[in-house]
Amino acid sequence: MPAYGPTILVSIGQGAKLPLVALSARDLGASLGVAAFVVALIGIGQLLGDLPAGALAARIGEQKALVTACAVDAVALLGAFLARSLGVLALAIFVTGLAGAVFSLARQAYLTETVPVRMRARALSTLGGTFRVGLFIGPFVGAALVSGRGVGTAYGFAAAMSLSAALLTAFLPDVTRTQRTARADSGAAHASVLSVLRQHRRTLLTLGTGVLVISAARATRQTIVPLWAASQGLSPSTVSLVYGVSAGVDMLLFYPGGAIMDRFGRVFVAVPSMVVLGLGFVLLPLTHATPAIAAVAGLMGLGNGISAGVVMTLGADAAPREARTQFLGGWRLFADLGNAAGPLIVSAVTVVAPLAAAAVTMGLLTWTGVAWLARWIPRRPPGTELQ
Repeated sequence: MPAYGPTILVSIGQGAKLPLVALSARDLGASLGVAAFVVALIGIGQLLGDLPAGALAARIGEQKALVTACAVDAVALLGAFLARSLGVLALAIFVTGLAGAVFSLARQAYLTETVPVRMRARALSTLGGTFRVGLFIGPFVGAALVSGRGVGTAYGFAAAMSLSAALLTAFLPDVTRTQRTARADSGAAHASVLSVLRQHRRTLLTLGTGVLVISAARATRQTIVPLWAASQGLSPSTVSLVYGVSAGVDMLLFYPGGAIMDRFGRVFVAVPSMVVLGLGFVLLPLTHATPAIAAVAGLMGLGNGISAGVVMTLGADAAPREARTQFLGGWRLFADLGNAAGPLIVSAVTVVAPLAAAAVTMGLLTWTGVAWLARWIPRRPPGTELQ
């Protein structure tokens, strides 16, 4: 409940608001380009917030960081609800990105501290799964709310969800108190983020680069499937249906992926999932009718779904126990750089070539990442090296 409860609440709120951010910006007079930039401010806020999030969680603890992040997110979303100018809306959306960085890091560190290593991948995969379920439910709630009431009501609903998550977290027992006290006594809680990252730079530059590729492939899937479907003449409702098929497959497979990682090792999910995602990118340009596009979208959902939690699990494995939150701040920075880089690669390729070329390019880059991941991910689950 301390990790999964707040996550499901916040993700439902996010699912309700995310499809409508660009529309609310347009309602306030933004051009298409400016509206897209307002949406991008969420990712920019997460990027800029990753390292400070690690420092904050190390100072005040994971539970207080979760409460703070949810409360700040609620205030920012309330600001978006009340916004009557584009500048106020943009600032509010940027702050939600900052709060999201703190929330994501704190919930990962919270679970990593409390779950036994033998169950770590299943726990973190379930965390990723609950987030996917929330993002799946949220848009339907948002659609019902804004019908006849205006786009802004989605922000009010999302603010209520974040505030509920803050209250839930605040009134639950702090199960990480003992671990945090031990870190404080050793002085590790006061180590700077940069010093921790400098000490573990080899891990970040090797395994972290592989995680960057995973995140880029995942983020690109969310962008390129709807774009390709629309370019083939599918109606908006059909595009939504195709995306829903992919999201449905995605949601169903998070726990099997975690079980495989715990039993056999992280590499046996990370590598196959990226092979499948890369295959989906390469096959997508060969599809033109709705059934074929939906089939490839489902294939990509399979690859993405089974890898739920793999980035968090690899980060938890690599993080030093005495400075876990500081390390995870840098780890999430690599992941969020990938989230931003994937769609930018698609955008850059489509300036000089068709969308099909962008899909194939991402497929080849994803397969290149497969070789990198196979080289650097340990073959055995943590704790089994001496068995």
